[in-house]
Amino acid sequence: MSMAVKRLNRELNEIQKNPIEGFILSDTSDIMIWKGIIEGPKDTPFENGKFPIQLTFDTDYPLRPPSVKYLVPIFHPNIYRDGKICVDILQINEWSPALTITTIALSLRSLLIDPNPSSPANRDAAKLFMENKIEYENKVREDIKNSNKF
Repeated sequence: MSMAVKRLNRELNEIQKNPIEGFILSDTSDIMIWKGIIEGPKDTPFENGKFPIQLTFDTDYPLRPPSVKYLVPIFHPNIYRDGKICVDILQINEWSPALTITTIALSLRSLLIDPNPSSPANRDAAKLFMENKIEYENKVREDIKNSNKF
């Protein structure tokens, strides 16, 4: 059994014993590809949203970060249109083997609470966030409402 598989099994067991608030694992049948849901945090424009994500692990995990992306469009300054996420800890030069899936899930929720428009992945979202926060929040809520119709 590889180091990656051992580590992922250990992390999966830990998450099952101690669930992470706002993070639901939905499919770990392939230990190298996890699917889950990030729930929008209360008192944010993302509240009531349920955002499917996929974490894809390389055989070098935990020496390399997983690839993490949202599977639905999210209007957010730090989320690319293809669902990939611009957050420091997922960058190869910022990643540390001491970081875990729990750390990633908490970072993703934190990013929904506190976007970083100075490092935008989505310039339109960042610009609207900085120039008209009310309009930005309305757009986020409208997108969530529309995505819940399917």
